[in-house]
Amino acid sequence: MNDKVIEIKQLTKKFKDLVAVNQLNLNVMRGDVFGFLGPNGAGKSTTIRMMLSLIKPTEGEIYIFGKELRKHRDELMRKIGAIVEKPDFYGYLTAYKNIEIFGRLSGCNPSKSEIMEVLELVGLRDRYNSKVKTFSHGMKQRLGIAQALLHDPELIILDEPTTGLDPQGMKEVRELILFLSKEKNKTILLSSHILHEVELVANRMIIINHGNEVIEGQVSELLNASRLQVTFEIDNADIARKLLSRHHLSDKINSFTEGRIIMLLEREEIASINKLFNDNSIAVSAVVPTRSLEDYFLRITEGGAK
Repeated sequence: MNDKVIEIKQLTKKFKDLVAVNQLNLNVMRGDVFGFLGPNGAGKSTTIRMMLSLIKPTEGEIYIFGKELRKHRDELMRKIGAIVEKPDFYGYLTAYKNIEIFGRLSGCNPSKSEIMEVLELVGLRDRYNSKVKTFSHGMKQRLGIAQALLHDPELIILDEPTTGLDPQGMKEVRELILFLSKEKNKTILLSSHILHEVELVANRMIIINHGNEVIEGQVSELLNASRLQVTFEIDNADIARKLLSRHHLSDKINSFTEGRIIMLLEREEIASINKLFNDNSIAVSAVVPTRSLEDYFLRITEGGAK
C-alpha cells in the first residue's frame, strides 16, 4: 500500500507575471494531520485549489492516493472532502435541509440516518432542525465540515477552518480535527496562517512563503524551543565537516558551504562545538544562533508577505 496520500512534484502556478506557487514539493502521508502554513497570500489556497482540480497548474504533477489527478479526477474527488474558505449555506433553511440539499447536488443522496450521523459527528445533532441563520460562526464552520464529511472521505482538506472564530470556536474545530484523525482514521491537510493553531493538532507540516517552500518536517522537531540553527563562520568547512563526522556529529549538520557550516544544536551544545573547532585548529570567526522557527514565522507573517 502506498502511504503517500498526497504527493506534489514541482508544482507551479503563474497568473500572468505573478508566480503564486513556485516549484513546490509536498508529501502528506496516510494518517497525517498535516499543517500547511504560510502568511496570508503565500500560495496556500492556490495550491489547495489545484489539489481539488478547481484550477489547473502551470507546471508540475499532483498525485492523490498514488494516482495522477489529471487522469483520475472524478475517482479521486470522491475520496476527498474539503472546505475552501468560508462555507456558504441557505440561512433560512435548517442544518438538516442544507446538508440534504448539498448531498443531492453532489450525487450521494444521503439517508436521514446518514445526515444525522454526520451532524452528530460535528456536535450539531441537537440543532439539526434550527435555521442556519441562528448559528454562530463556529457552528457554521462545523456544519461546513459536516458537509465535507457526508460522503465519508478518506482525505479531508480544510482551508483556514478557524478564520474569524472566537477562542471557543477555534477550540471546537481543533477538537473535531483531532477526533477525525484519531477516532475516524482520516488523513487531514490543514491550511492556516497561525503557527500555534497547527502546533496543537498537526504531526507534520510545511511552511511556504511567496509560493516557495521554506521548511518541512515533524512538528515536534521543527518547534523544539531548545534547538537552534547555529551558523559557524570558519576558515575551512570541509575539514570541519570531516571532524564532526569523526565525532559522530554529522546528523547535526544542516548545510555547509566554503567558510560556513550550519548546525541544528541544543543551546548547551554550542560552546562544546566551538571548543571542538578551536582545539583542532579550525579558526572560528563568528558563531550566529538564528531565530527560532516560531520567531521566523512571526517575522514573515508580520512583514505582510503576500
